[in-house]
Amino acid sequence: MQIKIINKSTNALPSYSTPLSAGMDLRANLSESVVLKPLERGLIPTGLFIELPEGYEAQVRPRSGLALKKGITVLNSPGTIDADYRGEIGVILINLSQEDFTIEHGERICQMVIAKHETISWDDVEILAETDRGAGGFGHTGKN
Repeated sequence: MQIKIINKSTNALPSYSTPLSAGMDLRANLSESVVLKPLERGLIPTGLFIELPEGYEAQVRPRSGLALKKGITVLNSPGTIDADYRGEIGVILINLSQEDFTIEHGERICQMVIAKHETISWDDVEILAETDRGAGGFGHTGKN
């Protein structure tokens, strides 16, 4: 699939790290470093603008290494970029660690997955089909 992209950063285009990777790393596009203090959040620009085809979204997800090693994650995970959005991709990061975290220009800050989705319409009914599970939820499955 070809997707139109404008890159206003000095970073390379997002790419897959391995042949079977689902996500592509996005990099920070900064004129100066950004420091996130513990529990602080910030919108980090990427310099990227994309044109997705109808029926697709881009999902912005945390990088597992940053999350595990540094406590840095995407706050609205996964963030969704809709097919009709034409603005710059910005990433809302939060520092869940107890130490300051410095984000440098070009640093890999998250990953982006392109995913197909359906557009639905609602069928307003009075009764839903019965299942074994029924209304059980929030830890209900797997309990005797």
